[in-house]
Amino acid sequence: MNWRQRYHLRLYFRSSLWILPAISIVAALLSVRLLMRYEEATGSHIDISTENVRAIMSTIAGSTFTLVVLVSSAVLLAVQLAGAQLTPRIIAMVYRNPYQKSAFSVFVFTFTFSAALLLRIDKTAPRIASYAAAYGFLLDIALFILFIDNVGKMLRPSSAAAAVAKFGRVVIRSVYPVLLGDDVVAVAPIRNDNHRQPRTVSSAIDGAVLAFDHTGLVTLAQRHDCMIELVPEVGQFIAEGDPLFRVYHGGAGLTDVALRNSVAHGAERTLEQDPLFAFRILVDIAAKALSPAINDPTTAVLAIDHIHYLLREVGKRHLGDGRVTDQGGRLRLVYRTPNWEDFVQLGVTEIRHYGRDSIQVQRRLRAMLEDLRQTLAPRRAPVLQQELALLTTSTKRTFHDLADQTLAETADLQGMGGRYEVNEN
Repeated sequence: MNWRQRYHLRLYFRSSLWILPAISIVAALLSVRLLMRYEEATGSHIDISTENVRAIMSTIAGSTFTLVVLVSSAVLLAVQLAGAQLTPRIIAMVYRNPYQKSAFSVFVFTFTFSAALLLRIDKTAPRIASYAAAYGFLLDIALFILFIDNVGKMLRPSSAAAAVAKFGRVVIRSVYPVLLGDDVVAVAPIRNDNHRQPRTVSSAIDGAVLAFDHTGLVTLAQRHDCMIELVPEVGQFIAEGDPLFRVYHGGAGLTDVALRNSVAHGAERTLEQDPLFAFRILVDIAAKALSPAINDPTTAVLAIDHIHYLLREVGKRHLGDGRVTDQGGRLRLVYRTPNWEDFVQLGVTEIRHYGRDSIQVQRRLRAMLEDLRQTLAPRRAPVLQQELALLTTSTKRTFHDLADQTLAETADLQGMGGRYEVNEN
């Protein structure tokens, strides 16, 4: 199994709701069989008539099946609401929620266990298995209450934005582990010293680039004594036939299949190697909130809160040059990475455009830009200053009253109510 197949398999397991419940069905059937054999061997049975035990097991099985149906309906409702009220890009996080998967699996386990036990009750009822089913049902009730509470909180915009920002912060720190220093120099362009055209490997399928095998590509380049360039950036959509790799300085024995198996494609971007996607989701939440149909600038401010601190996390790190050398110092792998301007423009431009009529959004954006300008290294300041100028122009164009202009041009970390004092020292 190659890297691409392993990656897609891991992604499928993380994003699928049915796998754990299916495993719990098998586990329940095996548990009933083992318990019945043990209790038959030890002569353990409960001092209740078999008719009453059958009635109890039938009630447990029916009630637990109802819980399974309710949980399934709640998950589908959560998916619909998340896509309609927040953004369709957040639906994958609903299916990845570990508590939902665990609770759903426990419900299915209890149903299968009680139904299988009901079929095996003959002249006597097993003690341990009957108690396990009864107390398991009580556990299901508690988990169901917690499940409803979890789903309700998960659909709040603040909770959804916080979950996205948490994932985003983890991805940023893993993709950019080195803090920004003063010794970072500009990277020279790629040179083809032998003046030969590089070999181009095209994509065999359509889809967004989800991730690539960083270590594996370097190993392939060393093994075949060449330099590999990954053409598309992670998160970019490419069609069949588009350039996927360029191979420089040899690599005659390196097959196209080996290179293609080092890149994972998919219908939708994921967060694993794509820190820009976290910004994309938060901006979409803000844009949806600022649409005329919803008109909820406070939710947009919540999204800006998390964009603000993600930008600060990005701004204090060395964003990398997308170049990897081997132990001998030879360049082996080149790939594209987003720069500081990409992060700032993605986090600001659309919100500034859609929120131009909201004084609350204008004030919060200004507070974010001014805070970043003060707290980050001077090399991060030019694009922030440019965005501040664009914000001022948008404010003057939108608000014709001088009092409204003055209000909108005041930085405020709360949007309205928490004026941000700029420290020019």
